[in-house]
Amino acid sequence: MSPRAKKIVRFLQSWIINTVAVLMAVIILRNHISYGDRMGNLLVASFLLGILNAFVRPILMLIALPLLIFTLGLFTLVINALLLALLTVLLPFFHITSDGVNFSFGYAFLGALIISIISIALNVLTGNARVSVQRRPPPGPPKDSGGGDGPVIDV
Repeated sequence: MSPRAKKIVRFLQSWIINTVAVLMAVIILRNHISYGDRMGNLLVASFLLGILNAFVRPILMLIALPLLIFTLGLFTLVINALLLALLTVLLPFFHITSDGVNFSFGYAFLGALIISIISIALNVLTGNARVSVQRRPPPGPPKDSGGGDGPVIDV
């Protein structure tokens, strides 16, 4: 497969994973997050969220770097919630509400947490994860220096 085709497949795979994660957040928080009646709205919302994650999120992470360091990275969830809130501003059919209030940061935070957990799980399951773990082979037996003049430590 050509490198361009691999990039397209990876993009589509990421988009599907993002769409499933947003759908699960909408299902779990069904009375508080909604995307309208059409499935096309969900696809547009997840696509735009992916675009925001690709371009706006790195800028926000750089601006919030001291807070990210201080909170050991947990402030990333607040940034994700802000991006979800930005989605409600950009798309008229995407809503995060609580008890009649037009916007609820608490439910945006919960939605971002759910989307993050489901996205991580699906990326790991599909092999689309950006982080990989490699094991090195165990070290061989120690080399004998031949002279036996050095210190010996028996454990």
